[in-house]
Amino acid sequence: MIQAQSIHSWLWRWHIIAGIISLPFIFLLSITGAVYLFKVDYEQKAYNKFTDIQALSSSLSYQQQYSIAKQAALKNNVPVPNKLVVPSDSNKATKFIAGRFSSESYIFVDRYSGEVTGFYARKDTLMQKVRKLHGELLIGKSGSWITELIASWLVVLIMTGLYLFFPRSISNIKSLFTVRTKYGKRIFYRDLHTVSGFWLSMALLLVLAGGLPWTELFGNNYKSLRDTTGTGYPQGYNGKGFKSSDQQDVNPQTLDDVVLQAQHKKLAGTVTISIPTKPSGIFSISNRAKDIHQQQKIHIDQYSGKTIAEYSWDKVGILSHGRQIVMRIHQGELFGQANWFFMFGISVMTAILSLSALISYCLRKPKKSLGLPKVAEDKRVGLLLWGAIVLLGVVLPMFGISLLIILTVSLITRVMHKTRKLTSENS
Repeated sequence: MIQAQSIHSWLWRWHIIAGIISLPFIFLLSITGAVYLFKVDYEQKAYNKFTDIQALSSSLSYQQQYSIAKQAALKNNVPVPNKLVVPSDSNKATKFIAGRFSSESYIFVDRYSGEVTGFYARKDTLMQKVRKLHGELLIGKSGSWITELIASWLVVLIMTGLYLFFPRSISNIKSLFTVRTKYGKRIFYRDLHTVSGFWLSMALLLVLAGGLPWTELFGNNYKSLRDTTGTGYPQGYNGKGFKSSDQQDVNPQTLDDVVLQAQHKKLAGTVTISIPTKPSGIFSISNRAKDIHQQQKIHIDQYSGKTIAEYSWDKVGILSHGRQIVMRIHQGELFGQANWFFMFGISVMTAILSLSALISYCLRKPKKSLGLPKVAEDKRVGLLLWGAIVLLGVVLPMFGISLLIILTVSLITRVMHKTRKLTSENS
């Protein structure tokens, strides 16, 4: 059985390695994450000139507004909208959307005058650039891989840190609440890192759970597991596979007809209507509510106006349900203003944690050395610990791949060192 001290030294070594790899990036991610939390407030102020209108007694139909939006899109050589956000405020312009996710663009129409008040693309907004910096480091897919690597090693940092600094006796529990200020910089920054790291650990793991589904390898594996186990969205939830009835000689439903159906449903939150772009296409009504259980998807035949399929959130599987919850926590949206303050506090404390760790490491490490503790051969660490590492490498594939690279380089370096030593002794 490997001694506890050997395990401690071995984990301490990998805690330092994980920190060297990830800390500068963690600081960047925490700062950009904190800035992105101001997205809603920033965009409301930035685009008031497009959205704020004067309410009058009568307005154009939604179908007329949609025609105006399409003509404006073609005239200005921008994507033609295929979605309508049902207005909930008489003083706000009607919002039409083209594209999906980061490629979305928006056109705003004054429902009273028919004037196009403005349009913009999400990719051109300041907050989208902050999001791209946060998720992709502004270098596209390559940046997404790096971000996933950093997030994976942050999990290692958290787990090894909890083991290394958890009090070994009742008398040492006070160390989780105390930052000593009278024993020099080295002790101060060490305590600051330890205390903030311990109390942030569980919250950081929750935040990482909300961010990892967006990544490349982990995200794709998560989706595959979800689809294989049937714990995602039910078949047809997003409208794929559904077609309108073969009644193309009949006048299709207008947007106003579909909006009226949506209003009869009394859907909570923001209601969006997807507009068919083909003769066989369908209307889809969806809503995004604060209470996730109030969300619904309704698919409607564009000719008869009949409901083809209707899904409540209760029909969504556990993995997609769980993903939505942790993603909304990550974005500060799940439980109101408290969630926003929770995430902002986590972002600020993580920035402090990473800075204190970097300063503490620089104060402690010897000059011209990484300051890694000497440990026994890796193979002597123990099967249980190696099993945990292998499991972590499978769950977090970017960690597994990077660990294999590090161990391979370490092995090659060790072999070369022994070869030089043997050559020196024989010469």
